Amino acid sequence: MIDFLIEKSPELLIKFREHVVLTGVSTSFAILAGVPLGILITRHKTIRGTVLAAAGVVQTIPSLAMLAFLLPILGIGIKPAIVALTLYAFLPIIRNTYTGLTNISDEIIEAATGVGFTPKQMLCLVELPLAMPVIFAGIRTAAVIGVGIATLSSFIGAGGLGDFINRGLALNNTNLIFLGAGAAAILALTIDFFLGFVESLIWKRK
Repeated sequence: MIDFLIEKSPELLIKFREHVVLTGVSTSFAILAGVPLGILITRHKTIRGTVLAAAGVVQTIPSLAMLAFLLPILGIGIKPAIVALTLYAFLPIIRNTYTGLTNISDEIIEAATGVGFTPKQMLCLVELPLAMPVIFAGIRTAAVIGVGIATLSSFIGAGGLGDFINRGLALNNTNLIFLGAGAAAILALTIDFFLGFVESLIWKRK
């Protein structure tokens, strides 16, 4: 197994980097769109159910089915993979943003209002800082889920560690399957640990 790892290490580094790009880009897009959506549904109750339901429905669609649906629209490669991963990352980010903001104590909101905070100041200086631990937990969940789903991107030519798993299944080679699955598991744990470390640094400074 050691000889096998040494032999495959150059390709492993390439696929590892591709997997990081897939997960990182899609999670970043989901944060940029999901956090504002989570804020929006706390202000507009009429669209809350629709947004949460739509994000929830996406989670029920099998990953391969989602990729197959996007394939004729966006073609083969990284584009449909990024879109699919972004869609799957929406629910934990949107829901945690909404939960974090709505669970802030009414006394804190009343106190901030009493000292004359504008709605924008209230959001930036009071609500978001207090809700950030919950929001960050959603981001960590989305990133880890993304690592797992990204392994299926190899079926549409997007690369990543799933290439090892796909090739191993085709060749009935357990070493290749374990290499892809093991590297993906290590990456998921590394991302979760890194985000947890960043989170702890932020709260220590506060």
